[in-house]
Amino acid sequence: MDSQRSTSGKQVPRVEVYWHAVSYKTVALVVILAAALIFVAVYFVFPSAYAYVVKKVTEAGQPDPDAVASAQSKIKFVNLDGKVQVKKVNSVQWVDADFHTTLDKGDLIQTGSDGLARITFADSTAYVVKPDTLVTVEENNVTHDQTTSAVHINTGQVDLSTASSPNSIAAVNTESFSTQVRPNSHASVKADPNGGEGEVTVTAGSAQVQRGQEKVEIGTYQRLNIPDHGPITKSDVLAPPELSEPRNLAPIVAENPKTAGIHFEWKPVPDAVSYNLRISATTMFTKLIRDVKVSGTSADITGLEAGDYFWNVIATDSKKQTSQPSEPFKFALFAQGKAAEMALEITGWQIHGRLAEISGRTEPGAAIIINGQPVANIGPDGNFRYFTEALDPGEHTIVIIGQNRRGGTARQQITIVVPK
Repeated sequence: MDSQRSTSGKQVPRVEVYWHAVSYKTVALVVILAAALIFVAVYFVFPSAYAYVVKKVTEAGQPDPDAVASAQSKIKFVNLDGKVQVKKVNSVQWVDADFHTTLDKGDLIQTGSDGLARITFADSTAYVVKPDTLVTVEENNVTHDQTTSAVHINTGQVDLSTASSPNSIAAVNTESFSTQVRPNSHASVKADPNGGEGEVTVTAGSAQVQRGQEKVEIGTYQRLNIPDHGPITKSDVLAPPELSEPRNLAPIVAENPKTAGIHFEWKPVPDAVSYNLRISATTMFTKLIRDVKVSGTSADITGLEAGDYFWNVIATDSKKQTSQPSEPFKFALFAQGKAAEMALEITGWQIHGRLAEISGRTEPGAAIIINGQPVANIGPDGNFRYFTEALDPGEHTIVIIGQNRRGGTARQQITIVVPK
């Protein structure tokens, strides 16, 4: 403490304070350095404790493997149509199913007379719950080397398509028999608890049906009838027709779609005497727009509005036995614009493996559809580039359709060859 004299001659006490400014950055560096020194000391004095701390820090930055496996093993709805309800295993209440609903072992799924639901498991095995059906999710196990899925039919019908992995196991069980469907197969299983009867049909791959100690193999285009009492009988079934025209994802442009005749054609099926052509606005075919019975392998349909459609064909033989529906094809029906046609130019295309890259130019703000799929990336100047889905080796016709804001349309077509 210093003192100085005032004007009156007395000494007045004076305090002088000195300080040094320290930045946050300096403090942080000191803290980091101290922590590093502590870790080094721990490493040399207590090496086991050091290893434990490092392990915990490393695990904290990684996701919980159990949580990841749980999320991946959830069963999800991928298609819903009509009335579909779910009752969780720990609930007494039925609720309407939606795409946010996840399913677990023990959950019940019930469809109404107009209901249809497709659920998928972790290995991509898909089960289609048909109308008026009640099923229970019975198995859903996912491990590193195997995936097991199973449902139990209380009443009704379930179709399933299994994954291609040899480590996938899929089954449909009933009160009286069980069906194990092998990988890369497609099967349909029916159960009638009132009559005690069942039916299994395989349209691709193979399956094994077991009733008690009895085991029966079933192959492609075969059907097993399983009575309540008596032996299991096997018979051949009709193959589903192979569709030809309109090709899958084909765009069709007509000046007036409702009066335009759309030509449908498919390949003949041995022993078939008639066919049912079915057209729907949904891939599940719960609501049919057309259901036409023909004796030949083609039909011309009119009266369709512009929009997206799905179609398939069912074959029938002389004994009134029917095939499974063919795999559905999709087509899009467009109205030809009455305004001036729009600008659409294909500037080039390239083959990348099994993908085709198509480049072109159109009017700014126009919409482009290539083989039924919309082109998302169209530049402000109208330039666009599109990659097709994987194509089989051979010749392909690519159809490009555009529509501008004035209602004008344009159509271009190119032929490409995908090498083997």
